Amino acid sequence: MRVVVDGLLDEIARLYREDDVPWVVGYSGGKDSTAVLELVWLALARMPEAQRTKPVHVITTDTLVENPIVAAWVEQSLDVLRSAAERCGLPIQPHRLTPAVEDTFWVNLIGRGYPAPRPKFRWCTERLKIKPSNQFIRNVVRRHGEAILVLGTRKAESATRARVMTALEQGRVRDRLSPNSKLPNSLVYTPVEDWTSDDIWTFLMQVDNPWGYSNRDLLTLYQGASADGECPLVVDSSTPSCGDSRFGCWTCTLVDKDKSMTAMILNDSEKEWMLPLLELRDELDVSDDRSLRDFRRMNGTVQLFHDQPIPGPYMQAARENWLRKLLAAQEYVRAHGPDTVRNIELVTLAELEEIRRLWVVEKHEFEDRLPDIYEEVTGRGYPGRDLGERLPLGKVELDLLAEICGEDRLHFETVRELLDVERRYRHMVRRTGVYGALEKALARGFYADEADAVARAQRRREAQDNARQVTDVDRVDQLSIDEGQL
Repeated sequence: MRVVVDGLLDEIARLYREDDVPWVVGYSGGKDSTAVLELVWLALARMPEAQRTKPVHVITTDTLVENPIVAAWVEQSLDVLRSAAERCGLPIQPHRLTPAVEDTFWVNLIGRGYPAPRPKFRWCTERLKIKPSNQFIRNVVRRHGEAILVLGTRKAESATRARVMTALEQGRVRDRLSPNSKLPNSLVYTPVEDWTSDDIWTFLMQVDNPWGYSNRDLLTLYQGASADGECPLVVDSSTPSCGDSRFGCWTCTLVDKDKSMTAMILNDSEKEWMLPLLELRDELDVSDDRSLRDFRRMNGTVQLFHDQPIPGPYMQAARENWLRKLLAAQEYVRAHGPDTVRNIELVTLAELEEIRRLWVVEKHEFEDRLPDIYEEVTGRGYPGRDLGERLPLGKVELDLLAEICGEDRLHFETVRELLDVERRYRHMVRRTGVYGALEKALARGFYADEADAVARAQRRREAQDNARQVTDVDRVDQLSIDEGQL
C-alpha cells in the first residue's frame, strides 16, 4: 500500500503542477471522498510552497435533508479542514453548497405539491445536488476558463460505474484526465478509480487524517449502518444519487427503506431521537397516494391513462398535513436529541416563507394557513412577515364562503381564485392579462367533480381520435385524386 500511495502522491503533484487550471474536489465526508482529499492534501504538503500556486476548491453539497448525523459530521469536518489548511498554508478552500430556496425538497413537496420522488419522477436529484455543484463548477470555469474535478468514484462500486468510467477513459485528452460531457471545459480526475473498498479502508486506517479529523470515528459511523457506499458528489444524472447509496437524504423515497437510519437507531439507543424522521419518511413512501393528490395536473388539465386521471400535485389538505408532521418532527428532535441538534432546522425560515408565498400567491390559498400551523405545532408565534393587508378576504369572510360552498371543494377553490385574480388586477393601470387569468381559473374549476372531469376528458379524447380519422381519410382521398391526375 505504501508504494501505491507514494506513486499516487507523485502523480497528483505532477498533475497539479502541469497547468494553472484550478481543482474542484468533491467531498461528501464519506470514505472514498475522504481518501481522495487526504491524498491531495498530502501531495500538496510535500510540495514547496512556491509550487502551490493554484486553488483547490473542496465542495460538499448539503441538500438540507441529509441524514442529520452525517450532515453534522461533514459540517464540522469542513470547519476543521478550513482551519488546518490556513494554519499549514495550503491553498485548500472548502465550500458548503446548498440548493436555491426555490429548489429545496420541502419547497417543492409542501409548497408546490410535488409528490414524493419516484424512479420515474426523480425531481429531487437535479434540484438538490446537480444544480448547486454544477453552478459552482461553471463559475470556476467562467473565471479561469477550465476546471479539473477530482472525484472519489471507483470502478469497483458497481458494474455500471466500471463501464461508464472505462468508456470515458477512451476519450481522455490528457494523462489520467477524462472529459466531462455535461460540463464543458472541465476534466475529471479519479485518483482511486482502481481501488477496492478494502484498499480505501486500509489507507484510511494506516494514514492519519492530515487535517486532524478522526478516520476511526468515520469507520465507527460506517459500522453503525448497513453496508454499501457513500453519497457521492453528483454532477450529472449518470452518477448514482443518494437513492442508490447508503448515506443520503433522510427523506429519500427512491429506496424501499432507509437502511442506514434504521440501523443507526437499532444499533444505538441514543439515536432514537431520529425516529420521527424515519416515520415521516415512511409516510411519504406510500404505494398509492391518489387520495392525497389532485385529479388535475399542475397546469389544471386532466390527462387520462387507462381511463383514469393521472394524479397531479398534493392537495391543500395533504400539503398542510405534511407541514404539520415536519414541524412536529423538528420540535421532537430539538427536545430529545443531543446538544448538536438542539437548534436543528429541518425546514428553514426562508423555505417556510417560500412555501407560504407559493400557497398564497401561486395557488391562491389566501387563507394564509402557514403561520397558524406553525403556531399550532410549535407554540410560538410565526417569525415571518405579515400579509394581512394584501389578502382579498379576511378569515370571517372566508369561513362564510366555505359555508356557502359546503362540501363542493371545487366551487370554493374556483371562487377563491377568481377573487384573488380580481384583487391583483384591481389597482393596475393596465390590466393586460386579467381575462386570461380569469379564463384559466374557470378552466381549472368548471367541473362538477372528478367523475365529470374524467367523462369530459374521455369525450375530448374520442373527438380528437375521430378528427384524426377524418383527416386520415381526407389525406387518402387526396392522394387518390393526385394519382389519378398523374
